[in-house]
Amino acid sequence: MVEESRGSAPNSDLGDSSADVISRFYSHKNGGAKHSNGFHKAELNTQNGFASKRNLLSAKEGLDFDGDEVDCDRRSIKKHEADEEEEACEEASLKVAIITYLGLSILVLFGYLNDFLRKIGVLSTLMTQEKGHEGYSPLFQSFEGFYIRNIFRRVRDILNRPICSVPGAEVQVMERITDDYGWHFKVTDKTFKTINMASYNYLGFAENVGPCADAAEDTAFKSGVGICSTRQELGTMDIHQELERIVARFLGVEDAITFGMGFATNSLNLPTLVGKGGLIISDVMNHSSLIVGSRLSGAVTKVFKHNDMKDLEKVLREAVVYGQPRTRRPWKKIILVVEGVYSMEGTIVNLPEVIRLKKKYKAYLYLDEAHSIGALGANGRGVVEYHGLNHRDVDILMGTFTKSFGAAGGYIAGSKKLIDYLRTKSHSTSYATSMSAPVARQIIKSMSIIMGEDGTNEGMKRLKCLARNTRYFRHRLREMGFIVYGNTDSPIVPLVGFVPGKVYVFTKMLVANGIATVGVSFPAVPLHQSRIRFCISAAHTKEMLDKVLDVIYKSGKHIHLMYSQRPPPATPVQFEEV
Repeated sequence: MVEESRGSAPNSDLGDSSADVISRFYSHKNGGAKHSNGFHKAELNTQNGFASKRNLLSAKEGLDFDGDEVDCDRRSIKKHEADEEEEACEEASLKVAIITYLGLSILVLFGYLNDFLRKIGVLSTLMTQEKGHEGYSPLFQSFEGFYIRNIFRRVRDILNRPICSVPGAEVQVMERITDDYGWHFKVTDKTFKTINMASYNYLGFAENVGPCADAAEDTAFKSGVGICSTRQELGTMDIHQELERIVARFLGVEDAITFGMGFATNSLNLPTLVGKGGLIISDVMNHSSLIVGSRLSGAVTKVFKHNDMKDLEKVLREAVVYGQPRTRRPWKKIILVVEGVYSMEGTIVNLPEVIRLKKKYKAYLYLDEAHSIGALGANGRGVVEYHGLNHRDVDILMGTFTKSFGAAGGYIAGSKKLIDYLRTKSHSTSYATSMSAPVARQIIKSMSIIMGEDGTNEGMKRLKCLARNTRYFRHRLREMGFIVYGNTDSPIVPLVGFVPGKVYVFTKMLVANGIATVGVSFPAVPLHQSRIRFCISAAHTKEMLDKVLDVIYKSGKHIHLMYSQRPPPATPVQFEEV
């Protein structure tokens, strides 16, 4: 039940200023460590300069020199257009917005008052104090320390709850108590069972019994759990090569490379692909790992409005027409960075339009499928399959094994030339320890089940269960009058409460009734868009979902959380047996 953030966590040791904390959710900062790179010249370092001149006239006049090349699957575009109205984020009423900002203002004012009283000795602070560092600049930035002391501390009891079981459809949560209003917590010897609506266990492969667990156990006895070396030294085992072959086959591409950590797959490989003189065009809601990778690359980063194709084309056109700042030289390369499913919004990327624009303006496409691989598409092959497109239209396919596959790590897939380059140049292969063999076996086994290579239809059954559960849960919430963000088929379901205090109380009420979920507030989302995020799993039964929905309805009605002004869905949803 740990809150996920697009930016740095509020309690990070070394943080940005208060202005950076607020702005990081609306724009990416440029700069970062300069990083030598030089992607294979026949692939990514080639024609963006030429393409910039070539498309100068077409950008200005709205023309397209390659009409046949940019023609995507029109059925996919129509499908996305049909969902646009549903995906549109319903805003809070003026009354709710005023209450939200008023409540936050009161919290901040009382926070400054409490800090003043602590400074003059009227109130004591229970926060750890640095000693022996007089004259040093503070290790914590002032606003972040203020936020932790006076705001985050008040809601800590609903966050970072420890668990002591497999995070399956149900999970055992450990009881914590605090005697000093959130300054410190003690874990008791009591636990309580909850329905798990917080984990990214989309296909239910987070299990300690069954074929995946058995295969991982056998591999642990055979190969151990530690590799103790990097991929470029003595850390490449036969199981890693087997994993990369099955990933490439699953996605229908030439080759793939795997890494032991999903976050590092983004943050350490983007700098390998683009550097100084390059341009990264990034969705404003992209994950923190992509922001970190963009900063480390040394490339210029520009953002476009979330999933807004008109704004993306505007940014692309200006990049092609005007080139680099000051010199006006063409960019060495332009890379579009988007996600398949956005983890805080639940929206699905408008991939047909993104591919059309990337072909039109000769940019490269980096697609993060952390939340969509295994969770979308008739065969679980992600957002590309979901839209009926070809994986080869995406230059760099990235995904993680931490969600649908119940494991850890990440991958990048694409052309053999791309993967060969990353095998020799990526910091993840040069300096990071290789993926544990039992983890690799868990991924191989779960992926083979999804593909039906185990001789059963278990994988297809799980995919259908996830799709059914997602549509059922979302539809019922909308019937009740809640504001729900995201696409109908997205297994991430954000229920927007706007007022942070209400979200806090609502989350506590759910936990008290045996439902584990995640309350999300600033800085993970904008100040006025606090929400409760539910993650749907194929392992959830109808009885579990109905119990959760019943508790949500009663709790939401009690604290007046049904803010939606839209009419409820016209047709009831059916829960079909799979």
